[in-house]
Amino acid sequence: MSVWLPTSPCTPEACTGHEGRTASVPHAVLRLVAAVALILLGILGAPPVRLLPAGPRHVVVRAWSAALVRAFGIRITVLGNPGPEGGRLVVANHISWLDIPLVAAVLPCRMLAKSDIRGWPVLGRLAGGAGTLFIERDRIRALPATVEAVTRALLAGDRVTVYPEGSTWCGRARGTFRRAAFQSALDARVPVQPVRLAYLGSDGKPAGAPAFVGDDPLTTSLWRIARSRGVRAEVRLLPRIPPGRYADRRDLAAAAQRAVAAADPAPPALPGIPGQPTPPSATDKDRAKRPAASVHQ
Repeated sequence: MSVWLPTSPCTPEACTGHEGRTASVPHAVLRLVAAVALILLGILGAPPVRLLPAGPRHVVVRAWSAALVRAFGIRITVLGNPGPEGGRLVVANHISWLDIPLVAAVLPCRMLAKSDIRGWPVLGRLAGGAGTLFIERDRIRALPATVEAVTRALLAGDRVTVYPEGSTWCGRARGTFRRAAFQSALDARVPVQPVRLAYLGSDGKPAGAPAFVGDDPLTTSLWRIARSRGVRAEVRLLPRIPPGRYADRRDLAAAAQRAVAAADPAPPALPGIPGQPTPPSATDKDRAKRPAASVHQ
């Protein structure tokens, strides 16, 4: 494992508990069946959908993605305006594998994901068919080629979503935005669209069930989400950072991170900033200090 990979202190034991109501086992099974059916439909439909013009294609992708999120019983709330079409780098905090269809339900785009996802059963094939860009996270030498690929996609007018924390966090705390992907926005001279994602329970507090952190198995995460009730996903589209405002990727990444943090009504701790409360107590666990096996880059 490379020492440069970002890590998260969040663990399933500390972060994924669900305190609200739960669905019955038969109801949860029906949710999973509906989700699998939608995924299979997505795999079969991806090739012809990609041949559609951008407008109709985005309509189909939004509808399918929203249906997948709702199949798990999660309601979606969107705050803000997606704005005009055209190339832009979409950057969001990262909590769960659900972030991918959640963002696509609002802003259909190409995703930048870790190369391991290619090997995921069913989902890997779906990701490939959707035009996902993959990064080999264990090979730092592959990073320039990834930045170049993202730049080409942006220049072609595509929206590309990245999760610059580099690891999933529970939603009660966040990681630092890594700056490499922001170079693509500078090179392509396109805006950066910060997005804040949150999964909230019926009490309005962060919901633990959707969090996909640490060594959490995908099957466990699927079942936990299917059993939860009263979860709402909130997508807050923040003002875009226009091209040319920042000449350095470090400054651009910091500006995007500040925008996402400021959008939280009760901003969580950011590691390494003096005077702020410490992250969750999961940091006391040794295995929580490893890069999460669930991350997308």
